[in-house]
Amino acid sequence: MDDMSALPGVAADAGAPDGPQVRGRVKWFDPQKGFGFIVPDAGGPDILLHANVLRAFGQGSVGDGAEIEVIVHETRRGLQASAVIDIVVPAMVPVSDMDELGGLSPEAVADLALEPARVKWFDRARGFGFANVFGREDDVFLHIEVLRRSGFSEVQPGEALCLRIIEGRRGRMAVLVAPWEAALKREPA
Repeated sequence: MDDMSALPGVAADAGAPDGPQVRGRVKWFDPQKGFGFIVPDAGGPDILLHANVLRAFGQGSVGDGAEIEVIVHETRRGLQASAVIDIVVPAMVPVSDMDELGGLSPEAVADLALEPARVKWFDRARGFGFANVFGREDDVFLHIEVLRRSGFSEVQPGEALCLRIIEGRRGRMAVLVAPWEAALKREPA
């Protein structure tokens, strides 16, 4: 192992990480600290998930409880994710304080088009923010509960995302947030 591989978020061969693939759940992830931990499904020690590895997958954060598949490698301090293969957000649960989403089934949400957007601003303490869809003038409301249900713990200004959007009582609002790369993974119609 060379000296670079001991640094958080840096694999020994950053071009093509190799190692065992591990499935697990995100125990917690803090975007401000720049890391979090994964609990492997098969048991064993927690796996460090560094923000750089998550960003290489196309996300700036991931929500607690999200299923995740990663490639891991051993460091002097324990297991560390060197690449993210897949993230599956927890099943959609009703959001009690957002009446506008009450009648939406997961199937209806999945039928909505993915729209490319960029975060305008987001205030975690207030629990909301706004994004701009490319080519449109109006803002899209982002609620923290929608982020959490979508597997994000937070978003940053300027971050590129894909949104599924409905017309709410006060304008357009996101009902699902996906990583930018989600648009590339869509099945052709």
